Amino acid sequence: MAGYQCFHRTAMSDPDINLPEMSVVLVTRTPFRSIRKIIRHLLRQTVSDRLELLIVVPSRDELALEDSEVQGFGAVRVLEVGPIVSMPQAKLVAVRNATTPVVAFAEDHCYPEPDWAEHLIKEHRERCAAVGPLLKNANPTTLNSWASYLMSHAHWNEPVSTGLTDSLPWHNTSYKRDLLLEYGAELPALLSAEGFLQQSLSARGYELYLSPKATVSHVNVSLAASVIAHAYIGGRLFGARRARYEKWSLFRRLLHIGATPLIPVVRLHRTCQDIRRIGEQKRLLPLVLPALSVGLISHALGELVGYAFGIGDTEQQFSTYEMTRIEHLTEQDRQVELAG
Repeated sequence: MAGYQCFHRTAMSDPDINLPEMSVVLVTRTPFRSIRKIIRHLLRQTVSDRLELLIVVPSRDELALEDSEVQGFGAVRVLEVGPIVSMPQAKLVAVRNATTPVVAFAEDHCYPEPDWAEHLIKEHRERCAAVGPLLKNANPTTLNSWASYLMSHAHWNEPVSTGLTDSLPWHNTSYKRDLLLEYGAELPALLSAEGFLQQSLSARGYELYLSPKATVSHVNVSLAASVIAHAYIGGRLFGARRARYEKWSLFRRLLHIGATPLIPVVRLHRTCQDIRRIGEQKRLLPLVLPALSVGLISHALGELVGYAFGIGDTEQQFSTYEMTRIEHLTEQDRQVELAG
């Protein structure tokens, strides 16, 4: 049976210390060393004492966490849930067990600047339902990494219009907890393709806010085979979730399947605009185009399969890529991660 254990709860033990204001969620299947680097970045936050850290794991014993490794947070809780089939299901457990009004999703391969949490907390005191950070490429030395980054994250790199927006970075955005809880058992499906969660919030009249000051650096898959596979799995996951969320008829599915060849062309044009907007054209064009084109085609094929046959086991496959990112990096990128 799942067990939820509190290792360290500074704020709860001293009435003179402010209670945590934001819960940061980390999901891992592996021992503590896999999240040590992100933990260090979280401990460097200017408001680390106002954070509740929620670590979702299959087994507390296998995590092998020592209290000394997480001193400085307002609270730390380890949520032992048994085998983790997918990250969205694990995140649902964290949302239900969080004790703060704001839940921020973090990843073991995404590293926030020291004032990241401070800005998210401050901006959540306004009426926004969700606040997201700017995203930088944390491993920019390979074209494969850039291809992966451009397909998924370049939209939120500077320069970009900040403030109220219609979309925020997937897997790295913070939300009002009460709003997430309103989705109940549907929340994992919305978190697996987070854009639909954000669309739902916007449709309900809530505001999304892209912070101009909160910044994170994201490590992207950089092995060629992993870029292709990750894009395909992500495409199928997105296609299946899109058809389900928008309640497509058979005719509409067939229409989008027929339009699949156009998707990489349209996305390549938009991505080249992003490359120029962020000022990377001299470094990336035209060298990144082969890897980028293959990735976009792979993603489009995944979408086609998702429209036609549904989600399959892509939720589990995609979660594996997210929780074992180091296995999908070049040797150079892997050494940088391990050294950090």
